[in-house]
Amino acid sequence: MAAAAKIPVIDISDEANELQVAKDLVEAAIEHGFIYIKNTGKDIPVDAVEGAFSLAKELFQAPLEEKQRCAIQQNNRGWSGMHIETLDPKNQRVGDYKEAFNFGEFTDGKSDHPIPSNMVPHEGQISAFRDLCYATCLKINRLLGIGLDVQPADFFVTRHLRENGPSGSTLRFLYYPPLAATDASAEDDVRAGAHSDYGSITMLFRLRGQAGLEVQTRGGGWAPVPVLPPGTEDDPAPPVLVNIGDLLSYWTNGLLRSTVHRVVFPAPGRGVVDGESASEPRYSIAFFCHPVGTARLEPVPSERVRSYVPPTSDAGKAGNPYAERKVLTADEHLQMRLRASYLQLYDDKEKQ
Repeated sequence: MAAAAKIPVIDISDEANELQVAKDLVEAAIEHGFIYIKNTGKDIPVDAVEGAFSLAKELFQAPLEEKQRCAIQQNNRGWSGMHIETLDPKNQRVGDYKEAFNFGEFTDGKSDHPIPSNMVPHEGQISAFRDLCYATCLKINRLLGIGLDVQPADFFVTRHLRENGPSGSTLRFLYYPPLAATDASAEDDVRAGAHSDYGSITMLFRLRGQAGLEVQTRGGGWAPVPVLPPGTEDDPAPPVLVNIGDLLSYWTNGLLRSTVHRVVFPAPGRGVVDGESASEPRYSIAFFCHPVGTARLEPVPSERVRSYVPPTSDAGKAGNPYAERKVLTADEHLQMRLRASYLQLYDDKEKQ
């Protein structure tokens, strides 16, 4: 079995020790770029997560014509089918082996964009789950501000508030078929290409026993990320995996790591840890938290950020591959990344 990534588990519901929790979050974000958040059910109830997974499975069972009616657009909302997204275009033979559905904003419990008919009766439930994720991301952003001693401490929070403008925040349901149901090669093809995430933070929900996620190590290798790290096996639900995205990396001059990761077809010695397998379809749910689109990507007012000098040993390894690019706003960064991932979508639109 492959050696699993050593990512810390942190309980953000421990309000009595908030300062220590904040410092622990920051250290994990600096060292790993990934953090397990212990799922106590306080921030996001276990039944809400289970309900969301039930809806995800139902959504992908919708007739193809229903999903195609809601095909993804340049606003990053809607359904993308097999091979539509290519997260690592330089190294992938074909696009990702996955389906996905991106939910944007809801108004009064109703989606602001087309959704499959089998999801219409559940709009309120999806909207409520999205709200839970949003509130938890605000909490994590606040703790990161405290841990970095940003002045003011609510710097990150205010730049994510809905009342301050629209953002690219997205709730995404994902379906990955097993290798046997595809024409893929476990040695050459991937379910999701190597990439860093586009926003500030990502919350990832996974199901017990489902293998596939890997993170890139500082040495450039790959380590599987178990759904249940040691000590969480008896928890009511798997921990939520949180990772730092490009924009927090920009805001902190690379101090917080936007770590490259991918989803593979696990093979012997690669991508599998004890108790997990790839024989069944893989489902996951991600909430990509983005700041308000007009937010400027300037270094945050933190002495630790100001004094940070990236170690030369990290150059070009496992960090945000876009860190040298200069962009002005969160929206400009998002559009840059979407164009790289959905080449056909943008090429087809521009030819019309």
